[in-house]
Amino acid sequence: MDVSLEKVADPTLIEMGKNLKEAMKMLEDSQRTEEENGKKLTSGDIPGPLQGSGQDMVSILQLVQNLMHGDEDEEPQSARVQNIGEQGHIALLGHSLGAYISTLDKEKLRKLTTRILSDTTLWLCRIFRYENGCAYFHEEEREGLAKICRLAIHSRYEDFVVDGFNVLYNKKPVVYLSAAARPGLGQYLCNQLGLPFPCLSRVPCNTMFGSQHQMDVALLEKLIKDDIERGKLPLLLVANAGTAAVGHTDKIGRLRELCEQYGMWLHVEGVNLATLALGYVPSSVLAATKCDSMTLTPGPWLGLPAVPAVTLYKHDDPALTLVAGLTSNKPADKLRALPLWLSLQYLGLDGIVERIKHACQLSQRLQESLKKVNHIKILVEDELSSPVVVFRFFQELPGSDPVLKAVPAPNTVPSAVSRERRSCDALNRWLGEQLKRLVPAGGLTIMDLEVEGVCVRFSPLATAAGLGTRGEDVDQLVACIQSQLPVLTCTLQLREEFKQEVTGTAGLLYVDDPNWPGIGVVRYEHANDDKSSLKSDPEGEKIHAGLLKKLNELESDLTFKMGAPTPQEAEQTGAFQNTAHPQVDDDHPQVEEPESLR
Repeated sequence: MDVSLEKVADPTLIEMGKNLKEAMKMLEDSQRTEEENGKKLTSGDIPGPLQGSGQDMVSILQLVQNLMHGDEDEEPQSARVQNIGEQGHIALLGHSLGAYISTLDKEKLRKLTTRILSDTTLWLCRIFRYENGCAYFHEEEREGLAKICRLAIHSRYEDFVVDGFNVLYNKKPVVYLSAAARPGLGQYLCNQLGLPFPCLSRVPCNTMFGSQHQMDVALLEKLIKDDIERGKLPLLLVANAGTAAVGHTDKIGRLRELCEQYGMWLHVEGVNLATLALGYVPSSVLAATKCDSMTLTPGPWLGLPAVPAVTLYKHDDPALTLVAGLTSNKPADKLRALPLWLSLQYLGLDGIVERIKHACQLSQRLQESLKKVNHIKILVEDELSSPVVVFRFFQELPGSDPVLKAVPAPNTVPSAVSRERRSCDALNRWLGEQLKRLVPAGGLTIMDLEVEGVCVRFSPLATAAGLGTRGEDVDQLVACIQSQLPVLTCTLQLREEFKQEVTGTAGLLYVDDPNWPGIGVVRYEHANDDKSSLKSDPEGEKIHAGLLKKLNELESDLTFKMGAPTPQEAEQTGAFQNTAHPQVDDDHPQVEEPESLR
């Protein structure tokens, strides 16, 4: 970077580039040093009143580093730290450069911002196969969709500018969202547009045929017809090219036909839109190129920090796009594209495609590897076009039904269903936490799906470029999964045996706690007959502490922990009165997985 900076004629740009590089290096070196030394922010790092004489740049950056590190009272942060790299420095430089450009005279500023905006729009439309589109750059990922909804309202209601809400009141608009849409999206749109919640229509996903995370087209058409009969106006449909949870793609081609039939606007969003940049694109995703608008998030896909999201759209009336807020005459609004304009040129077309292709290959690599691993179920195995892998642990014990079932049998007792579901979720949550800790470069997330329960998600398009995930990390992830499976299977096999041993031993009380991802939970019942006073009984506390210490000394193959009494346990034993906020005054040992099998 230094050599290229020397070729720049403007000394201000040279100084800006060098200062940014030095500042980033200082922050990164300081963070590395503090991580090695284990230093934490102390009260001495908290600044007092503003100093009259000012401070030097090093002191200010040190303060920034301390604030980034966090307070010592905070919980430890995740080990996942984005790998900025030189391409990240280019994106960050765009923000400083934008401030400098804004000081130019009006004519130069107008020409420069117009060029930046037109170049970036043209490149993105060509890369993602969206011909003759316009672009709106925005910081908040959902903001583009809100502006698109405003544009659709102005397009369908000719008198909206004059009569405002009166027009909407007489014929209420309806925005259709999938039941698998990301949480809070509908509420955000209503808040931004000033619409009541009844203007939202939640479209169910397929339950009998097809994916359980894919919009039901037949039900959508029925909802549209019902709304028309009630005098409402079907306005806009939000489809998914990769749902927020598991990466499934809606039947966009069929949805587009419905939108054309009823005069609705079709907007598409989702992580799978990144694959439009590749040489081969599945037909389900390729159909998104014919939609009215789509939202792209190139920052996570390409590992670029602080670059805007982009909403591409097609509309012929510049006056309406101006009223809707999709276009602006302000140079500052046009300069939002500058960080992306710099980054796209730095990466080049080959670099952009390579990063997206690499992320997809990581997903394929993990999916193919997990197919060979026993007791691991892949939830999206039928969705070959999805760069998202969602999996969970399950096991079938001999002579019984599967221990971890996605949908319980109809004749199962409700309490048993709830217990089995919570037990399943606890084990998968434990597995996910272990994998996140052992393979931080995997960028894994743990999520709780309505039907399947707790699962682990691998979405490299959203994390790989920033974390620098490689194929070796995927192999390590698979190896870690295999190493944890004996722990999980052994835990399930020993649970019933442990329960029988405890219940058959005088003085021990077995506590049914399906939320505990271990063999079981046990409490020692000492001679105090008044169980209601057990909470504040110092003798009971001393006995449990001694028992915990002795067990850990005698049993090297097991790990014992102290845990707060569960609400169910409290209700049964009277260990404490406040079931909503149990205290940890009278802990009980909880048996974890055998360490020897890890």
